[in-house]
Amino acid sequence: MTFRPLAFILLLPLMACGTDSRFLIASGPSETGQTASKARVGVRSIEVRDVSLPAYASATDIVVEGTDGALKPVPGSIWADDQVRGVTGALAKALDARSTATVAAEPWPLLDQADVQVQVRVDRMIARATGQFEMSGQYAIAAPSGAVRETVRRFAFTAPLQGTSAAAVAQATGVAIDELASDIVARLRR
Repeated sequence: MTFRPLAFILLLPLMACGTDSRFLIASGPSETGQTASKARVGVRSIEVRDVSLPAYASATDIVVEGTDGALKPVPGSIWADDQVRGVTGALAKALDARSTATVAAEPWPLLDQADVQVQVRVDRMIARATGQFEMSGQYAIAAPSGAVRETVRRFAFTAPLQGTSAAAVAQATGVAIDELASDIVARLRR
């Protein structure tokens, strides 16, 4: 088999045609400077464990619910990062922006253990055909050192969708994650 440079060069534009647009989870309001001050919490540090997502939400495809109820990929669009890593990082960033604690996603990077660990399990994470983004599940706050009262709490948040584009889904995802961060911070203030 001989390599033909001219044939390869002619194929490059065709290979580029199949490239999908990649989208990041949009920053929520607390991360874009819309929050005046950070909430004082009763812990110095928070470790956010890898967020557990349903299979359709952890996939590369950005999906929206069709009028028939089926989840369908947005054509030509994928998430820019692994969704577990992306959601975990967005939650850690939102908690850091909203609270006085030092926050990092697992693995915890410091020698001293974090005061609390936050574990989130998402049951639903859907861009609904009704024009709402829905995120629900439960989170647990574990405090190995007893810094705060441990708790398990269910959550359900919705955010408006500005259409069914990938950008609209990324924006609504960021808003829902920010709402979750606000709820967790409220628990840590008590």
